[in-house]
Amino acid sequence: MSITLTPHESIIIKQVADAASLLGVQAFVVGGFVRDKLIGRTCKDIDIVCLGDAIELAKAYQQMLPARPHLSWFKNFGTAHLNVDGYDVEFVGARKESYLSHSRNPIVEPGSLQDDQERRDFTINALAFEVSDSELKIIDPFNGIKDLEDLIIRTPSAPEKTFSDDPLRMMRAIRFASQLGFDIHSETWLGIVDASHRIKIISQERITDELNKIILSPKPSVGLDLMFRSGLMKQVFSSLTDLAGAEYIDGKGHKDNFYHTLQVLDNISQRSNNLWLRWAALLHDIAKPATKKFEEGIGWTFHGHEVVGGRMVPKLFSSFKLPMNENMRYVRKLVELHLRPISLTKESITDSAIRRLLFDAGDDLEDLMKLCDADITSKNESKVKRYRTNFEMVRERLKEVEEKDKIRNWQPPISGELIMEIFNIGPCKEVGIIKTAIREAILDGIIENNYDAAYSMMIEQAAALGLKA
Repeated sequence: MSITLTPHESIIIKQVADAASLLGVQAFVVGGFVRDKLIGRTCKDIDIVCLGDAIELAKAYQQMLPARPHLSWFKNFGTAHLNVDGYDVEFVGARKESYLSHSRNPIVEPGSLQDDQERRDFTINALAFEVSDSELKIIDPFNGIKDLEDLIIRTPSAPEKTFSDDPLRMMRAIRFASQLGFDIHSETWLGIVDASHRIKIISQERITDELNKIILSPKPSVGLDLMFRSGLMKQVFSSLTDLAGAEYIDGKGHKDNFYHTLQVLDNISQRSNNLWLRWAALLHDIAKPATKKFEEGIGWTFHGHEVVGGRMVPKLFSSFKLPMNENMRYVRKLVELHLRPISLTKESITDSAIRRLLFDAGDDLEDLMKLCDADITSKNESKVKRYRTNFEMVRERLKEVEEKDKIRNWQPPISGELIMEIFNIGPCKEVGIIKTAIREAILDGIIENNYDAAYSMMIEQAAALGLKA
């Protein structure tokens, strides 16, 4: 394996080398950039380890750049960072760390390159080359190149020490396995299983960041299954593990909803890189354990799990420190609506039901349909074929009704402000009653979707409520 830098990367490395020479210090590129260049993966993060004052090296490098990009530095940590034409270049002094068993805060002191490499999480992230080395000879004290060739994730030190020092490394191991398609070395895997309970000392923000990266990996089920089997999932996302397993009564069982969910997420991941659509796939059946019931003559049911699941979304987002904004509302909407298109696969379905779905889904209709399509996971090929045929029928009906009624992202032709103006009243329940009646009448096809029809109905409803213009 060898490294080939792009012309722009070569310029950055050469300028850092010139700055290091000016200060009389050694500097090395270490970690993910080296790993990704060796396997042909794009990387925009360049970590520079300096045997000396990293902040001074960063300042000297900045002075060599014509554009003088903004430099951020953190004196307490001895680190500095700047963005150079899309590359995040970070400088840190070589150090060695030691941890006390009860603390996540390391005792840090200056160290050698070897000390710095020994504190790295995995052998494939401990690779380095000196910035002044024109041949880019890899410094590889832990056979990281062989692990890259063998597609192995392995800790450079004993796993128990690596994961005790920073338990988040357990999730990072799984994240790299999921992103890169690597296997976790058997000893490293046993170390994760043994130390999984220690993940609880890590901040929720750091855990969620790793979880999002796993969800965004090419095949998220790889990482989520590893989290489940290692015990990490039980520690950080117990409501998801509650989906696992199938229960039988009188010979009737239900599918394993955990692995069904992983398959739905993988299906979505083949269609979209939208993190929040992937979260909707992950949470679409989250309320099935809470709604599971065995009914004589029917079998297992999960009535209302989409409604209960929707109510769970804000609580889950809050617990994971995810944004409580339109992204959360988007996920909640998709969870609540994920059964609606499937219910429209009956031939007798009315235009009213189609209009209501168009109205409720709005701009998110395409994503909802992607989710519902991904939710078809039966191993029965004839059943899948039938579902997909019915789904195409629904798509056509949605298109036809939308072209005819223009109901998507629709606002009723009579506003609350107009009602209050005409009847000289302030905000009150009567305004809501009239607006709802007009909306429902249009959605049900009782009146046409235009101003005149809505105005006539407003007058009729107002009279019934004792209001006069």
